[in-house]
Amino acid sequence: MGQLDGKVALITGASKGIGRVMSRLFAQEGAAVICAARTRELVEETAGLVKAAGGRAIAVTGDAASETDVPRMIESGVRAFGKLDVLINNAGDGGPTKRVQEYTSEDWFYTINSCLTSSYMCIRFAVPAMIKAGGGAIVNVSSTAGRRGLPFRIGYCSAKAGQVGMTYGMALELAPHNIRVNAVGPGTVRSPMLDDLLKLKPDAMTSILRRTPLGRLAEPTEVASVIGFLLSDHASFITGQTIYVDGGRTVQNLTL
Repeated sequence: MGQLDGKVALITGASKGIGRVMSRLFAQEGAAVICAARTRELVEETAGLVKAAGGRAIAVTGDAASETDVPRMIESGVRAFGKLDVLINNAGDGGPTKRVQEYTSEDWFYTINSCLTSSYMCIRFAVPAMIKAGGGAIVNVSSTAGRRGLPFRIGYCSAKAGQVGMTYGMALELAPHNIRVNAVGPGTVRSPMLDDLLKLKPDAMTSILRRTPLGRLAEPTEVASVIGFLLSDHASFITGQTIYVDGGRTVQNLTL
């Protein structure tokens, strides 16, 4: 038996990276997975990988920050699997890297919508289905950037800090409905996003490893496993918490 047996999970940003890894891992742990993302070809590939491994999954496409797309995605999942127990708010684009003087309002609203509005929108429309199912669990995928900050990434840092604040408020509000809300803040994870960064700045890896006490990158499965635990009944008395999966980065001395 898996730790997510009988649960139905909606994962946004499921087309690649941690979202794809979570889709496969949670299906192995017994969940039926609703794989959601904007790019049809990639999210259908994720669902196909889950099904090829013997799991249950459907692919739904849409923008996680859209007031029309999100209800449709949730309705598709409930229609396919009968309920919704779990939501992982993983969608989000880091946005541009610019000095604040050059960071336009378009840059700001794009990044906030992608990383923060998407979490609000999915929670807003998932909660009624979770209440109907008798409760559930939500994990917001934040970042160490929401706690320690990054230069030239004002929108991303603001959005990720906002997800943490949202986690605390929603944990209090939704506890009477037996819905737990937590956040996970990954450090630097081996991912396509990191590959893109290293193409632009090959020397970035030296700085990343120097600032990580464990001296290495996180593997996507290491982040996904923590999220899976928080969603499971093993974590049934944990809510309103932010867990940083960062190799010690957030407690590293700022001068190092």
